[in-house]
Amino acid sequence: MMRDNNTTTSSISKLRDVVNLDHYPLQSRSLIQKTRQALINHSVITLPNFLQTNVIQALVQEALEHKHKAFYTKKETTHNIYLTPNNESLPENHIFNRQIVSSKGCIQTDQIPHDSQLRVLYYNQTFQDFLQKVLGVDNLFPYEDPLSSINIHFASEGQELGWHFDNSAFAITLLLQKPENGGVFEYVPNIRHSTSDSNDEEEKMGYKKVEKVVNGDETPKRLEMNPGTLVLFKGRDSLHRVTEVVGDRTRVLVVLAYNEKPGVELSEEARMTFFGRTGRVEDCIRNRSLRGNHKQSV
Repeated sequence: MMRDNNTTTSSISKLRDVVNLDHYPLQSRSLIQKTRQALINHSVITLPNFLQTNVIQALVQEALEHKHKAFYTKKETTHNIYLTPNNESLPENHIFNRQIVSSKGCIQTDQIPHDSQLRVLYYNQTFQDFLQKVLGVDNLFPYEDPLSSINIHFASEGQELGWHFDNSAFAITLLLQKPENGGVFEYVPNIRHSTSDSNDEEEKMGYKKVEKVVNGDETPKRLEMNPGTLVLFKGRDSLHRVTEVVGDRTRVLVVLAYNEKPGVELSEEARMTFFGRTGRVEDCIRNRSLRGNHKQSV
């Protein structure tokens, strides 16, 4: 879609207050090509110091002010690595049916302030254009439900995100605050081939290698990052987790979730599991209104 110069200039101007555009000129063909190639080669790319320093501080304060609204997964709640129901045709001790613990808090899109700079970033067209070109997708759309587009995750001492594969092809995150210790992102890239046409279940699901990683017999890669880092990650075929947090400082991470098609909602089952609610009909109407207002302003 063609955009006039005034619209593009306005989009960049608003983004400059949030993103370090001097270091990351998002319209630069060189930056886009370099970032895209690195993502293809490694399944993950980090852009340190992506956010302006004052924005990091403001967003941490904003997140912690709303932390009391977070939904925390119950300690007894578990999931399998593939984030699916168990396969009863496989033995209970099969790696597909292995139960993993994840314990973290999350506030959802409709709980984030209307004037938050996270909304400015999420709906900004220049930012979305950059993501589309790096990810190699034609379009990016927000979730249709009022909960899933922008999430802030909190992990305090003893909490972790267990081993899993993502359901979506890509993940976009921003680290706002590091814990004192722990809370490290670990991953093994391209451990399965979920979109393969092969009839070989082992090849598609990577059972043997997955089991080695989960059992601690294979060392994963570790991704070190500091606050203000943007991370693009292909998590559908890359096994990953966040290790247990140690210390009094909470790990704060933002997830920016988009879809390649319009009208997509996270399933009600998933919303209940991760958010503790589905979102009311009136919330959906309010969410569309907020989304429209931000599209007009960015």
